[in-house]
Amino acid sequence: MAAEIHPKPLTRKPVLLNKVEGSQDVVNMAVIVPKEDGLISVSEDRTVRVWMKRDSGQFWPSIYHAMPAPCCCMCFNPETRRLTVGLDNGTISEFILSEDYNKMNPGKTYLAHQSRVTMVLFVLEMEWLLSTGQDKLFTWHCSETGERLGNYRTAACASCLQFDVETKHAFVGDQSGQVTILKLEQDNCSLITTFKGHTAGVTALCWDPVQRLLFSGSSDHSIIIWDIGGRKGTALELQGHNDKVQSISYAHHTRQLISCSADGSIVVWNMDVERQETPEWLDSDSCQKCDQPFFWNFKQMWDHKKIGLRQHHCRKCGKAVCGKCSSKRSTIPLMGFEFEVRVCDSCHESITDEQRAPTATFHDSKHNIIHVHFDATRVWLLTSGSDKVIKLWDMTPVVS
Repeated sequence: MAAEIHPKPLTRKPVLLNKVEGSQDVVNMAVIVPKEDGLISVSEDRTVRVWMKRDSGQFWPSIYHAMPAPCCCMCFNPETRRLTVGLDNGTISEFILSEDYNKMNPGKTYLAHQSRVTMVLFVLEMEWLLSTGQDKLFTWHCSETGERLGNYRTAACASCLQFDVETKHAFVGDQSGQVTILKLEQDNCSLITTFKGHTAGVTALCWDPVQRLLFSGSSDHSIIIWDIGGRKGTALELQGHNDKVQSISYAHHTRQLISCSADGSIVVWNMDVERQETPEWLDSDSCQKCDQPFFWNFKQMWDHKKIGLRQHHCRKCGKAVCGKCSSKRSTIPLMGFEFEVRVCDSCHESITDEQRAPTATFHDSKHNIIHVHFDATRVWLLTSGSDKVIKLWDMTPVVS
């Protein structure tokens, strides 16, 4: 009888549209110019470049502008064509791009920080320029007058920033692993609260004003979803990276989260599922399954003449268990665990195949990503990296 041939299922993955090279050092940030075949990048090589697509299909610089210090970050407002660039020396420089993107006219310069600027945001509705720096300061300026309106000192070096126009709340992530929420007024700010969930520095923030969700990525390889709109203090974890989370972006129309890490992986998370909070880890002096004492429980060890065991925790129920009672591993995607984690034997039996179905897809960009920018209109993703390369991806196969 002839052998039956089963075709392999097609793997849906991002399509590389273009690879842009030419920077002499790390490309810290790059963005797609809306409604144009253009990109803007800033680099450690002290340059701001505007790349326009030529008839050959390749991107070539239409603007090459040298800055007095390495360029760390930027913000581009397409309505006003205002480009704001944060520098390593603490200053922020403003430019207005011409309609054909062939010329860059200098505007104001802000002496915003004492050291490297880590993030800048221009808020057109308020005419505010927000920024964070390694000097542990969050500052905001009036973009009309150039006047500093106020500042706030963070617990550690401020690393990332988001802003909600409706409530005038600023979200500031820092290297201590904390997210600070501030209420801004014209000339002062008030502390609303702080979120503490990461075990290492916060490296990326993304705000969804529709569902009022804040996404934070960290050097601890995790992403936390803070449900601010729900007002219940819900925080959901996503564990799908093997390296520092560098940048995150949210696709509102499909309810998918795109995250990238330093090892070049791109993860697309389905956020249109009912996710569950991870349990708090319980404290116990003995295994909560077999009652064997843990190694610090000298009294029970002596009374029962037993050797103390090492303590572990089940990632599904949170109970303190010994190695024998937690010998199994499983993915728990609805709790954010896309990789196999330790679970107790009873929880392993309770997890169904349906509950193990992945809620994320994983892709290798083959370059060291620092920042991503997502264009929802064209479903394009722009990645920039420490390998001096910019890559433009068509995400249609995976973001739909």
